[in-house]
Amino acid sequence: MSALPARVRIVEVGPRDGLQNEKAQVATADKIELIDRLSATGLQSIEATSFVSPKWVPQLADAAEVFGGIMRRPGAHYPVLVPNLQGYERARAVGVDEVAVFTAASEAFNRKNINAGIDESLARFAPVIERARADGVAVRGYVSTVLGCPYQGEVPVADVVRVARELHLMGCYEISLGDTIGVGTPAKARAMLRAVAEAVPMPALAIHFHDTYGQALANILACLEEGVSVVDSAVSGAGGCPYAKGASGNVASEDVVYMLHGLGIETGIDLTALAETGRWLATRLGRETGSKVGRALAVS
Repeated sequence: MSALPARVRIVEVGPRDGLQNEKAQVATADKIELIDRLSATGLQSIEATSFVSPKWVPQLADAAEVFGGIMRRPGAHYPVLVPNLQGYERARAVGVDEVAVFTAASEAFNRKNINAGIDESLARFAPVIERARADGVAVRGYVSTVLGCPYQGEVPVADVVRVARELHLMGCYEISLGDTIGVGTPAKARAMLRAVAEAVPMPALAIHFHDTYGQALANILACLEEGVSVVDSAVSGAGGCPYAKGASGNVASEDVVYMLHGLGIETGIDLTALAETGRWLATRLGRETGSKVGRALAVS
C-alpha cells in the first residue's frame, strides 16, 4: 500500500457514458450547456460524446454538433469515444484531438456489446491508433467488465491484465479499468489493480467504477491506496451501460470529489459548482440528482 496521491485527475464521463443510456432524447443544446458548465467547474478532462453509429446509440447521433458547439477551455481536454476508423475520421473532421477506444476483458460481453471477440476488437483499433499516432492525437483505452460480467460472471484477472497490456503496447497513453456492472468490492478491486500494474505502469492506469451495489467509493479508496491517481466519474451519477442489465449509473463525480477533498487530495474542481451542475442536469432528465453530496448541498 502506497501513500495517497497528492492530486487526482477526474475524467468526467457524464456527457458520454452518462447520457448514452438515457431513454428520453436529450437536446443538443442541453448537452453543449452541460459540457460548458462542467468546464467552468475546473474539470480538465471531459469526455464529450461518442462517434458511434446512431443505429447503436441514438442518443449520441448529434456528436458532431455537440463537439462543434462547446466552448473549449485552454488546458482542458475533451476526448471522444470512437469505435473504428470511420468514427475516428468523423471525429477528426470536427477538430477532435483526443480519442478513446473501448473493449472488454470478457469475451461474452464483447460479443454482446460490439458483436466482436476481444482479439477482433483489438485488431479493429490498430488502424485507429496508427492513424492517431500519425496525426498527433492521444488515445485512451477502456477495458470494461474488469470485476465481473453480466453474461459470464467472474472474469479472470489474467484476462484483464492481457487486454490492458495489449492496449498499452498498441499505444494507448492511459488505460481505464471499468467495473461495468458495479459488482466489485474493495479487496477484489485492489487485487485487480495490483495485477494490472505489474504489466502497465500505475501512472498509465485509471479506474472507472459503477455504483450498482454501493461499493464505488470504497473501491476507489482502495485503489487510491495502491497509487492510482486518475478516476472516471459522471456528474449526478448519470448513466450506466445499455448492454448490462440492471447496471446503475457511474459513481457521482460530486461524491468522489467530496471524498477526495476530505482526504486532503487536490482536484482543482469547485465542488459547489459541480453539485449545482449535477442538479441542473437532473432537472433536464426529469429526476432527482443521483449524487448524495449534490442532494446534501442543496439543503445545507
